[in-house]
Amino acid sequence: MTRIVDVPSTITGTVWTVDAAVGDRLRQDDPVVTLEAMKMEIPVGAPAAGEVVEILVVKDDHVEEGQPVARLKV
Repeated sequence: MTRIVDVPSTITGTVWTVDAAVGDRLRQDDPVVTLEAMKMEIPVGAPAAGEVVEILVVKDDHVEEGQPVARLKV
């Protein structure tokens, strides 16, 4: 059964890079975006293996902890 899962931000910060694109097939923990907070770069990994169906942020967006940054079809 296919389902859509959100990739949540792990911290409050700024999108430093978007590391995946729609259509990419990712393994669990592959980087989706990298966030910057307090001069540190923190990768946000895929919570499960799947295909990226939507990227919800762009570089320099501010995100809150728990905010979805992408969606995967798993």
